[in-house]
Amino acid sequence: MKARILSYRRGLHTQNPRQFIVEVGEKAKDAIGKTAVWKSSSGKRIAGKVTALHGKKGAVRILMEKGLPGQAIGTDLEIEA
Repeated sequence: MKARILSYRRGLHTQNPRQFIVEVGEKAKDAIGKTAVWKSSSGKRIAGKVTALHGKKGAVRILMEKGLPGQAIGTDLEIEA
């Protein structure tokens, strides 16, 4: 399923470079525990895992194995089984 990267997960004093908030939609609850893969324009793939819901409007938190570049915010990623 397709998802859109909204922002880094932020706290009071910091932002977490490996954690992202991603908009999935109605099926956000079904996405927990699945693998998320972001592909760059050069073909580089960075994988992560959907860890939890974020709010009540269809957003989830994703923990990536490496940090994503800032240009990734606003782009799409794929959530696989």
